[in-house]
Amino acid sequence: LLQYHHHSEHFKEEYQNNIQKRFKLTFPLRDQRKTEDEDLRQRERERKIESEMDSNGVDEQMKLVEGAAGYVLEDVPHLSDYIHDLPTYPNPLQSNAAYSVVRQYFVDEDDTVPQKIVVHKDSPRGTHFRRAGPRQKVCFKSADVRACIVTCGGLCPGLNTVIREIVCGLHFMYGVKEVIGVNCGFRGFYSRNTVTLTPKSVSDIHKRGGTMLGTSRGGHDTFKIVDNIEDREINQVYIIGGDGTQKGASAIYKEIRRRGLKVAVAGIPKTIDNDIPVIDKSFGFDTAVEEAQRAINAAHVEATSVENGIGLVKLMGRYSGFIAMYATLASRDVDCCLIPESPFYLDGKGGLYEFIAKRLTENGHMVIVVAEGAGQDLVAESIEQQDASGNKLLKDVGLWMSLKIKEHFAKESKMDITLKYIDPTYMIRAIPANASDNVYSTLLAQSAVHGAMAGYTGFISGLVNGRHTYIPLNRITERQNKVVITDRMWARMLSSTNQPSFMNPPKGTTNVTD
Repeated sequence: LLQYHHHSEHFKEEYQNNIQKRFKLTFPLRDQRKTEDEDLRQRERERKIESEMDSNGVDEQMKLVEGAAGYVLEDVPHLSDYIHDLPTYPNPLQSNAAYSVVRQYFVDEDDTVPQKIVVHKDSPRGTHFRRAGPRQKVCFKSADVRACIVTCGGLCPGLNTVIREIVCGLHFMYGVKEVIGVNCGFRGFYSRNTVTLTPKSVSDIHKRGGTMLGTSRGGHDTFKIVDNIEDREINQVYIIGGDGTQKGASAIYKEIRRRGLKVAVAGIPKTIDNDIPVIDKSFGFDTAVEEAQRAINAAHVEATSVENGIGLVKLMGRYSGFIAMYATLASRDVDCCLIPESPFYLDGKGGLYEFIAKRLTENGHMVIVVAEGAGQDLVAESIEQQDASGNKLLKDVGLWMSLKIKEHFAKESKMDITLKYIDPTYMIRAIPANASDNVYSTLLAQSAVHGAMAGYTGFISGLVNGRHTYIPLNRITERQNKVVITDRMWARMLSSTNQPSFMNPPKGTTNVTD
């Protein structure tokens, strides 16, 4: 889809032609004031879009709607797309006393959220996503719902909160009584390990780290999973996991659709590294940054307690350095932050060794934060192995750096140093969510429940520009979100640490974004 957006000349031309027109979505009701010629032109545009998408190999199930002013709604699938005459029912929230005082609680079908809110005056209107929230009509009777929840991949603060709020949201908002938990990731579907989930059984799980359901990597067998979903008569599937997990969720959704099953598949994206694109951030990220402060504070104490002390802290961040960058900004005690997106070198003028010597001479101590994926090009050859989820196994850059720094100053410099290496990698992800992440996880879970009950499927619940939205599964699996070192946030971090960029300055100037 991204390829189509950037390379379709027809698409760009239509954007420019329509920018001055008043925006109105073309569904669910067509504008009755349109002339017959406008209707024909709109249908022709939609046919061309579908044709170009098919020719570019984009998923034929993708729902793309172009607004009259150039807006493009990347819509999520709905059960009615392949189940004809799908019945709908009044939302049980209409008779819920807790919501009777809430004005405009139900979300209008035409409400959308823009992906970009900062644009130039001449920029075309960009991509929008459906706004999340309860609809006036639902596609499931409460008594007929049999939902399941599964957690996959690595741990993350807030997992138990998401589980709890899916269960409680289904029970208290929609009157759903049957919710089961699938144990130990995708494998649990076909090994028949399940646990009954009730508001009572999940009442205090948010106070604990990890996931009460257990988790695992790999083990995805689409046909076995869907067979068991069908055998157990499950009609709502909530999948909590990272990009690899959501690729599996997409495969499950497609197989369910191929079989014509009335099963809604909802994803809640999870990653400690904050490397999922489109969304503002992933749940658990704030907690991880907060917990990382404890390790940085300890490193600072160690470094300042001796002459020429160096505190080296390794944080999570396989391919994205968000935790390291934000933890550095939050701490203000860090002298140097190294992330995968920004190459660095050790020897020579402007290298890391020179900067360490300079900072020790000036301050007598130094704190370095390094993301686990940084400097892998320097750590000999990376291990050519993968874990069960297909992630490349990395060498320990923190241990390698500590040895190299000690070796350099022992042999090449007359300066005696004391280096302490702290690795809190798994500590920061195995704790309960903080208050901010608990609230965020709650809203993500409730949005997923509202979407599934309304009949949406093949979507994830995510925050875009501060608004909760429904995003097509494929959008968060296309690429990884990474720190852009030409953006303002990285510049702010460099200003905080006053470290060099460790790379030749780019020629010319580049526009930066927030």
